Amino acid sequence: MGLPVFNPQFAILSAVCLLSAVSMTAADKDPATRLSIRGAQFTLNGEPTFLYGISYYGALGAPPEIIREDLGDMRRYGFNWIRIWANWRAFGADAAAVDADGQVIAAGMDKLKWLLAECDRRGMIVDVSLSRGNGISGPPRLQSLEAHRRAVEAIVAALTPWHNWYLDLSNERNIQDKRFTSVDDLRILRQRVRQLDPARMVTASHAGDLSREELKQYLQTVEMDFISPHRPREPHSPAQTEVKTPEYLAWMKESGRVVPVHYQEPFRRGFGKWEPLAADFILDAQNAKRSGAAGWCFHNGDRRDRADGIPRRSFDLRENRLFEQLDSEERKAMEALKGAFGNAR
Repeated sequence: MGLPVFNPQFAILSAVCLLSAVSMTAADKDPATRLSIRGAQFTLNGEPTFLYGISYYGALGAPPEIIREDLGDMRRYGFNWIRIWANWRAFGADAAAVDADGQVIAAGMDKLKWLLAECDRRGMIVDVSLSRGNGISGPPRLQSLEAHRRAVEAIVAALTPWHNWYLDLSNERNIQDKRFTSVDDLRILRQRVRQLDPARMVTASHAGDLSREELKQYLQTVEMDFISPHRPREPHSPAQTEVKTPEYLAWMKESGRVVPVHYQEPFRRGFGKWEPLAADFILDAQNAKRSGAAGWCFHNGDRRDRADGIPRRSFDLRENRLFEQLDSEERKAMEALKGAFGNAR
C-alpha cells in the first residue's frame, strides 16, 4: 500500500480548525492576565507595570510555530506586550481578522483569538490596532464610518472574554491621507466599544507630538483611556522624550483628567535617512520610563530604501521569525535593555 498523498488544502483547514478549537477552549477558562489603569500608570493583575513592548504587526499572517518561538524570545528579553494589526496587508500578506468593509475573516479572527490566549498565559498584553491604510501597510480600507464600526464591533465581540488586550481604533488617525479618522468618527467608535464592552480600554494613535488642544480632544471629546503619541523620528527625539512626557502630564493635570502616556510606536531602523543606533533605543526607552510614561515600544519594520523591503521584520512574518530578522544594532539594544524593566523570564 503506497504512502498517503499530502493535501495542502486539508493541512491548512486542519490548522485553522485547531486554532479555532484552542481559542474556544481558552475562552471558556478564566483569563490569567488583566490590564487596567491607575492614574497615569498601567497595572497588570493589580500591580503597577511599565509596558515594555515590541512591534509584531503581521502576526496574523505568521505560522503558529513562528509565533510561539518569537513569544518565547520576547519574554526572555523582558517584553510584556506586543502590537499587532487586525487588518494588516503589507507585502500582500493575508494577515487580517477583518476585511476592507469591516466584515469578519474567519481564519484571521480565529488566529487572533489563539494569539490572545497564547499571550494571556505568558502574562503578555496585546495591542490590537486598526488602520484605514495609506497604501504602504496595504490598500486603503475601512474608508467609511460604517465599515470602521463593523470592524470594531466584530473585534470587540470576538475578544471580550480576554482582559489582556486594548484597542487602537485608528493608527495615526490625524494624518491627512487615507488614514485620516475624524474626531467625530473616533467619538462614535469609542462610544460603541463602551456599549459592547464597558471595561475595554481604547486609544487612537497620533502621528507626531500632541498640541494642548489635540490632547484635550482625545481626553474630553473622544474620552480615550490613554494617549498614544508617535514621536518624531529624528536624531534629537530620544533626548526630548523625558521633556515631552511631563509636559503631557502637566497639561492633563490642568484639565482635571490624568491618563497614561503610552509611546506605542517610536522611531525604528530602515525608515528614513536617520538610522538610530542601539544607544538611541536605550536612551529613548529609559527616558520614557523615568519621565513618567506608562509604556514604550521597540519599534521595527521594513527597509524603505529597498524595493523588496527586506529585512521586513514585523511587517512580514510569514516565513521568518522576527528575531531572525533583527540587525546587530537592534540586538545590541535589546541585550542592554534586557530585564531593565523587570519583565524578563
